[in-house]
Order: sequence, then C-alpha cells, then structure tokens
Amino acid sequence: MHASDPAGRRTMPAVLSQRALFLWVLLAPGVALSQAAVTLPSDAELERSGAVIGKIIINNLNIFDLNDPKDDTKLFRLADHLHARTREQVIRWQLLFVSGDKYSRRVLEESERLLRQASYFYDASVTPVAYHDGQVDVVVTTRDVWTLDPGISYSRSGGTNSTNIQIQELNAFGYGAAVTVGRATNVDRTQSGIGIADNNVHGSRIGVQALYSVNSDGYQHDLFIDRLFYALDARWTGGVAAADDLRVDSLYDLGNVVDQFQEHDELARVYGGWSHGLQNGWVTRWTFGATSDDRQFLRAPLWTGVILVPEDRKLVYPWIRYELVEDDFLKYHNYNEIERTEDFYLGTRVSAQLGWSDPAFGANIGGLVFSGTAGYGLATTHNETLVFASTLDGRLVNGALQNTVLTSSFHYYFKQSAQLLFYAGLDAAAGRNLDLDDQILLGGDNGLRGYPLRYQDGSSRALVTLEERYFTDWYPFRLVRVGAAAFLDVGRTWGAAPLAQSSLGLLKDVGFGLRLGNARSGLGNIIHVDLAFPLDASASINKVQFLVTTKATF
Repeated sequence: MHASDPAGRRTMPAVLSQRALFLWVLLAPGVALSQAAVTLPSDAELERSGAVIGKIIINNLNIFDLNDPKDDTKLFRLADHLHARTREQVIRWQLLFVSGDKYSRRVLEESERLLRQASYFYDASVTPVAYHDGQVDVVVTTRDVWTLDPGISYSRSGGTNSTNIQIQELNAFGYGAAVTVGRATNVDRTQSGIGIADNNVHGSRIGVQALYSVNSDGYQHDLFIDRLFYALDARWTGGVAAADDLRVDSLYDLGNVVDQFQEHDELARVYGGWSHGLQNGWVTRWTFGATSDDRQFLRAPLWTGVILVPEDRKLVYPWIRYELVEDDFLKYHNYNEIERTEDFYLGTRVSAQLGWSDPAFGANIGGLVFSGTAGYGLATTHNETLVFASTLDGRLVNGALQNTVLTSSFHYYFKQSAQLLFYAGLDAAAGRNLDLDDQILLGGDNGLRGYPLRYQDGSSRALVTLEERYFTDWYPFRLVRVGAAAFLDVGRTWGAAPLAQSSLGLLKDVGFGLRLGNARSGLGNIIHVDLAFPLDASASINKVQFLVTTKATF
C-alpha cells in the first residue's frame, strides 16, 4: 500500500505531530515518557512485536491558528469564538481503532482518510508519537473549517444562473450532522425545504439522510438510512430507503427546452450484506436486496410546446451484488485541490449487480436489471498517474437491451513541478434504446465550457479536456488558496435522439480561469471563475462564456 506524497511535501498535521504535538503528549496526564521514546521502532517492527494502541490523544485545531501572528486578528478570533468546534467524541467515533487494539499502520492511514472525507475538516492525520511497555501512543490531529453558510450564494455555467438563499450548517453544534433550511433556484426549479444528514449517528456507523421540500413544480420527500461498508475491514452492511418525488422534467437540445412532462417517482429499497473483511490486500463483498422503482408520467400542466410523454415504468426486483476491492491508496498534493491532502484510489475495483423484475412482483416490465462498475489506477516513477473508471447500467427485456448506458473515463496527471501539473481527461458515454426521460447531453454544465448548458443531445457522447494547472503560493486574506488553469475542451455527440436536431459534429473551446481553494470553509472546495471562448459557435452563441461555479475539484 502506498502512503507517500510524490511531491515530497509535508502537510500541516504531519509537521505538528512531530514537533508541538509530541511535547503535548509528554505533558498529557498519565503518560510518562523517556527521551528514548522519541525514536520509534518501524511500523513493521511494531506490528511484528504485537504492539497495541496505547493512549489516543485528540488534538482538534480550530479554524485559525491564533499562535500565528498572521492569524491572530480580531476577525479571525471572532470566527474561532463563534465556531462550534468538532467534539472530541465525534472524532473518536470515526476512528477504526481503540486503545488495546493491535497496532496497524494500515488502520491508522485508513482512519486518516475517513476523517478527511468529512466536510467539516480541512485535513487530518494519525501519527504514532511514543512507544513504551508494548504500547504505541498516537495523536489524532484535525483542523476544523467554517461550516455555517447564513446567506446567499451564486453560480453561473452554460449561460444560466443559479442562486441560493439558505441557512446551512455542515457540523451542527460540533456533532458532525448537516442541517439545511432555505430556498434554491436553478435552471430546473425553485426548491424550498429542510434537509438533514448525518453519516455516523452517535458513532453507530449508521447514516441518515432526509429531505422535505416544496418546489415550484412539485415536491421531494426522501429518507435514506444506511450502514455502508464504511471501511475495508467492515463485515456487514444494510439499509432502507423511501422516496416520493413529483417534478416537471425537461428535454433539451441546443440549450433550449424542447419538451416537458410531469414525473412522479416512488422508490422503496431494502438491503443487507456481508464481507470477510480485508484479506491479503483484497476485499470481497456480497449484498442482497429488493427494490421497487415506480415512475409515472403525465403532460406538464403549463407546457404548450411539443408533447412527448415517456411510458410509465414500474420495476420491482430482488437483486444480488458482488464487489471486489483492492487496498491501494496514494497521498497527493496539488492535483485536484489546492494545498490539501488528496487521497487517490489506485487499486482495482469491480462490482456487478443483477436483479430480476417480474409482473408477479407487481412490475409492468419483466426482465433482467443489471449494473456494474470497474476502476483501476496506475502511478509511474515519472510523476505520472492514470485513473480509469467505467459503469454499465440497463435492462435486458425479451432478449433486447433497454435504457442501457456504458460510461468510461480516463484521467491522466503529469506532475511537472510542485506548482505545475498537466491534466488530460477523456469522458465518454454510449447509450442503447434509451428511455425518453434519459438524455445523454453535452454542454456548458458538464465540461464543454464554451457552450450553453445541455447544448447537444444524442445517444452517445465524448469529451476530451486538456488543462495546464498552476498552483500558486498566494494566500489572500489567509482565506483562500489561489490557482489558475488554461484549458481546451473538445467534444461531440453521436446518434439520433427524440426531438433533437442532428449533431453539430466536433465542438471546441479554449479558455482560462482562476481557482480559489476554500482553505477555511467546508462550503465547497474549489471556486471556478472562467472565461471560455467557443471555436465553432453559431451566431446565436455568445463569443465569450463567463462561468462561476463551485466544484469539489480543480
């Protein structure tokens, strides 16, 4: 298993754990250490000797480091004072070890990754700091980010604006739960409601997500309760889901709505599964479940254009899923984010799920319902990384494929220096006998940045993206990290789609923009501010597209 940073850089938590945190451990009550304890045996020696975890010390840092004169300002002191810091118990709940467990470097590193996945942490590390009497004392270091969004947000892509007026707290009272109350407007609808999400309720590893909203075109009532395979060595999973959603959906072509219809979805699902855990670097998992997916369609009440309504579909099927997962991760720095530790999965991962829908169960479509995923990563000795992923979903009814979509993506990274990185990506999708409400679209909202959103419709698409990424040391107001990118997008669609005009062929754009890494907030990782110039635009398209979006990656 890989655990190095190809850039050779040490992150904030690692530095603290080896300096200030070691002194902190020395002063912790009940721990008497000699100077000889500073030199730890290697991980292999500790594991071979049967060493166990001793004292687990939680060092959760606030948003700003007031010991740093640059952070010690009135505004930053106020932010730290108002912020509810993540509670120590919440951090302990996420660890994969407790005192008395056998020492395992792999388990420490996986605990780090779980902590870094939480939106309320900027970074996390788990570091052994002392060895005595067969016990290894470890320090868990995290740094909080600002998690309260009390106001208005704005984004623009593909020539369309989106706004939010809401109160959102990603870490309510420091307990790790997210609560959202507010109103959001996008190209599809205006949504007003309340949502809650907690991925680890009271340390149970059970996650709950609930949403109740009243929308301009209907409503959305969702409840999901899941205990996922949260770790490589997790032994069981289970969950239930229920959803009742009513909305108006639109079909698009050339950035314009060409059809609308009302869709009412009712979903029910229950599942459970098991695994023997991690064995020789691999994990196998089996899951069984049953799903009822009922979709009914009607004419949209206010639509006056072409009327083409999908046929009602009700799939009711038991299913079985198999997963194979390899334990292989790398820590990266300045790849998809700015000045944050990034966990790249480079192992082999495959899954396959098969179900059988039948009128005997209440379905109106009988046949095989299938899905699958595959992924693989590769890192070379020349600072190159290649990541591949693919999915396949669809139905097989009376020997014919229905609504079947194969997607594939290839992402290539070449680390030229600590501040420069070349990225190339290929994303493709191919569909067969698609349901009317499932479109394969290409436009400004999914990668072709110089064109309107949902611009081209077809049965297949491909998009190539080339980017030169620049990661600066600029840290304005000590709030955001600044990067920049120059890019070229090339894409097209193939195949006929209902109500869509013929494909315009290969479309290209070039552009450049800023990337603002959210160093102190959990409300979106990277803000993109781009200017994109379409190279094959018709007279109806603006010659310059201005985009402001918030994304998880660079």
